[in-house]
Amino acid sequence: MPDGEPVAITRGLHKIYPGVRPVHALCDVTLTLYPGEFVALLGQSGSGKSTLLNILGALDRPSEGEVIVAGQDLNTASDEALAELRNTRLGFVFQFHYLLDEFTCLENALMPLLIRPGGPGEEDVARVRGLLERVGLGERLDNLPGQLSGGEQQRTAIIRALTVIPSLVLADEPTGNLDSVSGRQVFTLMREMNRESGVTFLMVTHDERLADEADRILRIQDGRLE
Repeated sequence: MPDGEPVAITRGLHKIYPGVRPVHALCDVTLTLYPGEFVALLGQSGSGKSTLLNILGALDRPSEGEVIVAGQDLNTASDEALAELRNTRLGFVFQFHYLLDEFTCLENALMPLLIRPGGPGEEDVARVRGLLERVGLGERLDNLPGQLSGGEQQRTAIIRALTVIPSLVLADEPTGNLDSVSGRQVFTLMREMNRESGVTFLMVTHDERLADEADRILRIQDGRLE
């Protein structure tokens, strides 16, 4: 078991979406994520994977149970506190990169800092520029997203997720829209960043081969961790 205080903990987590036929998306989910882990989450469509990521990412609240992320109880936190947590302690990588078309590669990577009061400092810009150069985007810093390949766009999105130096990165099918070569490159990049920075990654994937290279595999079915 890794050392250090857990990055995220859930206990008896339930999520029920109301309706004529309520959907029990998560059922009694209990898990712990430790510093520096790279954890893969496997499950079929509709199994509850994205719901779990949304709750851990402070994007949704549970119906029942305890959720603690980066030492903060998400059930008792205000909306303002949850927004602060998302902006300072969490990184997100989605299946679609969600880059802003009118901003350059460098500006997109810096976006979490650009939207903060005061914006990024010179050291921040230099650090992010260095990360982009390291992942092969040094000559693409001034390019708009439409001038980047799919793999380049997703690499930019990964650096964007690391810009705030988060405690936890939540990656929802980050290779799902890429060909096998680009997908492998993106996964390798995340794994390298995980090992070098010590940032914890939780990656949703359908790719068993990639999951086998994680430190730990979690499987979810019908809202329950197996």
